[in-house]
Amino acid sequence: MLADISIANLGVITSASAELADGLTVLTGETGAGKTMVVTGLRLLTGGRADASRVRTGSDQALVEGHFTVHTMGEPTRQALTALAEEAGVSTDENGEYLASRTVSAKGRSRAHLGGRSVPAATMQEFTSHLLTIHGQNDQLRLTSPDEQLAALDRFDPAIPPILAAYREAYRTWRGLAKDLRERTGKRRELAQEVDRLGFAIGEIDEIAPKDNEDVELVEQIRRLQDVDTLREAATLALGAIDGAEALGGYDDEGDPASTLLGQAHSALAGNEDPELREQAATLAEVISQLSDVTGTLGRFLADLDADPQALEKMLQRQQELKSLTRKYASDIDGVIAWRTKAAKRLAKIDTSTEALDKLTAQVAAAEKTMKAAAKKLSAARAKAATTLGEQVTQELRGLAMPKARLEVAVDRTQPGPEGADQVELRLAPNDAMAARPLASSASGGELSRVMLALEVILSSGSRGTTMVFDEVDAGVGGRAAVEIGRRLARLATHNQVIVVTHLPQVAAYADTHLHVAKEVGDATVTSGVRSLSDEERIEELARMLAGLDDTETGRAHATELLHRAQEEVEAMR
Repeated sequence: MLADISIANLGVITSASAELADGLTVLTGETGAGKTMVVTGLRLLTGGRADASRVRTGSDQALVEGHFTVHTMGEPTRQALTALAEEAGVSTDENGEYLASRTVSAKGRSRAHLGGRSVPAATMQEFTSHLLTIHGQNDQLRLTSPDEQLAALDRFDPAIPPILAAYREAYRTWRGLAKDLRERTGKRRELAQEVDRLGFAIGEIDEIAPKDNEDVELVEQIRRLQDVDTLREAATLALGAIDGAEALGGYDDEGDPASTLLGQAHSALAGNEDPELREQAATLAEVISQLSDVTGTLGRFLADLDADPQALEKMLQRQQELKSLTRKYASDIDGVIAWRTKAAKRLAKIDTSTEALDKLTAQVAAAEKTMKAAAKKLSAARAKAATTLGEQVTQELRGLAMPKARLEVAVDRTQPGPEGADQVELRLAPNDAMAARPLASSASGGELSRVMLALEVILSSGSRGTTMVFDEVDAGVGGRAAVEIGRRLARLATHNQVIVVTHLPQVAAYADTHLHVAKEVGDATVTSGVRSLSDEERIEELARMLAGLDDTETGRAHATELLHRAQEEVEAMR
């Protein structure tokens, strides 16, 4: 849930913050006071589009911050959030909360931060989509689209998602094989030419048969052969200085070598009883041992030096062969080998022989059969769920002052696509005697609001700990319907955090927390702030919402009765 929100320089809001609690929170205020900016701030936290025109005039940037807690959410959702956080390198703060922030500059640039780490807005959207859902006027319109209606049906029945996942896999397999078959049959000549090119290239590489890192090793070997005299002289001088000329087969007439002198020094110190001298003797022993390793290495180096001119010529020729490959296929030999592996895989896939095409045709037919069987199973699950969803939403609508309305969820078969072979359409009928018509053409604004709320009540019945924001979804509603909307929002809030922007006192009366957005108009500026209302202040605000009756005893009495009755119902729900 959303623990708190802070907004700075967004629209008419210079600086405002509010702590949010569980249950139902309503946000009220005069038209133009800044309620819309609060919702805009919430949309920014969900990765929504940043609009520079929303930055307060005279400010460089707008800032929105919010802390999210996840301990009240269901285990699957917490696991999904943990995986996303680890992937993005995001961590919680000292309170175990995720800090989300968004800045929008007056020049149009925006930045998103999650858990103190800069992230793309798309990452923030993916993360917060598990935590926060916003329903507004535009969301009502989206409800009329076939894709949204299909998604709503799939959300309703927990048995559908795994069936849908199996269908998607079968559909991808069939599409992939069918595409491969079309390419092989439709581009047979081009593929045959590609086979020739790949076969020639693979043959050329195989004939030279390069080895991993061979070009790098060859450079070192060639350098050694080209400098063999200089290298032999340096190694010989070093070995002679250590072990003497006799070690190299010569006669030493220039005194004892270094190894002999070091041995004498060690003997002189090792036979002494003084601890410090014996310690130095031990150090000399280590030096003599290391010197012995050096002489052994130098001896092997001299033995391995090859002065054969033919060997150098062979290596130079081999280097040219390798360069002929790196000029064509990659910048180095390891890249050439990788290219050859990839080319071989491609060559194996584009077999255009009659036998290969017959085999692929059979695979496509089998995959199509599997896909259609999965689609049929998915359609059956959706048809069964559609009946139940229609009945439950109808029941909710009849409690929302639409006593004779009927919602039908029609599932019609269509051509297979990524989401199945079904087209879903919500249809509304004013009574049982009339035929149900598509929601987009039969529902008024108020009815559409109630349908969306009824759907959300049903779809969210199993959710826990999420935050749902409703932005004036009660527009065009009044009287008894307004009371029923408030009642259902309160029911939604028994297991979730619900935030509602409303103009209706009947809805506001059901709130656990009442936030008020107040506007102050100065000579040169307009500012707004957000604060939580006390019980007495709530009565004043409800009286104001009752057609501006806040300055009358009758209005306050009516507001008091409305608040007390609503709160009694809320207590009964809990």
